[in-house]
Amino acid sequence: MSASRRSGTTDELGPDEPEQPDQPDRDGADLLAALLDGMDAALCAFDADGVVTHWNREAERILGWTAAEAVGRQGFAGWAVREADAEEVEGRLMSAMQAPGRQVHEFALLTKDGGRVLVRTQSAAVRGPDGKPAGVYCAFSEVHAQIDLERSIALSEALFEDASWGVVLVDADLRPAVVNAHAARALGIGRTSVLGRPLGELLAQGVEELESALTHVLAEGAPPAPAEIWVSVRTPEGEQRRCWRCGFVRLASPLAEEPVPLGVGWLFNDVTAAKQAEQEASLLRFRGNQLHRAARAAAECEDPSEAATIHLDFALAGFADHALIDRVAGDGSLADGDSDVPVRLVRVAATPSGAPGPSPLTGQAGFPVRYAEGHPALQCVERVGSVRASVGSVPAERAREWALARQWPPDAVHALCAVLRSRGRTLGAVTFLRGAGRSSFERSDAAYAEDVAMRIAAALDLAGVLRG
Repeated sequence: MSASRRSGTTDELGPDEPEQPDQPDRDGADLLAALLDGMDAALCAFDADGVVTHWNREAERILGWTAAEAVGRQGFAGWAVREADAEEVEGRLMSAMQAPGRQVHEFALLTKDGGRVLVRTQSAAVRGPDGKPAGVYCAFSEVHAQIDLERSIALSEALFEDASWGVVLVDADLRPAVVNAHAARALGIGRTSVLGRPLGELLAQGVEELESALTHVLAEGAPPAPAEIWVSVRTPEGEQRRCWRCGFVRLASPLAEEPVPLGVGWLFNDVTAAKQAEQEASLLRFRGNQLHRAARAAAECEDPSEAATIHLDFALAGFADHALIDRVAGDGSLADGDSDVPVRLVRVAATPSGAPGPSPLTGQAGFPVRYAEGHPALQCVERVGSVRASVGSVPAERAREWALARQWPPDAVHALCAVLRSRGRTLGAVTFLRGAGRSSFERSDAAYAEDVAMRIAAALDLAGVLRG
């Protein structure tokens, strides 16, 4: 317990007045002692003559001197400060009696075991009832502890002002409590507008995964490594798909005896461009390997038509759900000047509609496929270029009707037709189809389909030459 010199006044009691106990004074002194002992900072006080009047437990912890050993001493000389430094230290401390506000100093104090501790002090005058200086109080802490605190505050301010990644403090209800400027820009909303709102109002997709991660951190603590979470952010241009590399730390109150979770510190950085580049590179490697494997397998085929189906089967992996090869009816090819001739296509090969397996050769009878005018495969042959088609956002029954009307499997919703060209002539078209579980074909997919079509066309052309 901290000790202090108790001072009080004794009133003259009349003959008829019983003596009153000084219980209020004792309660006030006990309350003051409890408050001083509960402080996180070391505190001592001096009267106007420089005598120590108060000494709390934190001061005892830092210097080793107990309250009983400190209270009543004249200044710090000879016990808490070296004799050579005592005059300067006490002069700087007692000068606070005549100075307005608080004064900050740094100097070395002595511990009870003879060591030295560099402390930072804040001292200010204590005023008496008449308003005149009656003493000085001095709060001090070890310099390294103060520097650590200042660094923590500076780090916190820098994170929420100048950080080049998003920083969000999420409370225990999984609502943003503090958001830095970078995070607000990433969420597409103002720093104050985002506070206290559910995450579901800020993100269009990825909310469940993010909330699950935050809940896990609240319960179990920080994860051992960053996590990559794909989200969709609402913007004036529409929803944008983003990949955020996220780190999480659990925040606990330093004032509680047991850790009390205050929320989660969520730090994230946008790595969408890097992830897309990584995915594209991986996809290119896979497709390149597939083309290489298909070429080696096709080279072992005696029948070039079989080699064409091998190229089709290898291209299908990871690229589409169904594939078709249609060849020009009649002579099997069109010259570039034959634009006035109506195009008719014969089905040469198709992937099996039931169990997976190699694509069988068909079309021996030579009957044209019943493609309506404007069909994507016909457009592909007429334009001598790739054509993409998609059913769009329609009910499942409408999508089924759309596919069947084009002579495609009923689950097809996205199509990509690439022209078959060899020796300056158009041989037909190869069609790749995707179901509802896949995204629509993009420009990079068309480049791959054209590469496959070139190999299929060469095999079909060779087969025609050999038959001739």
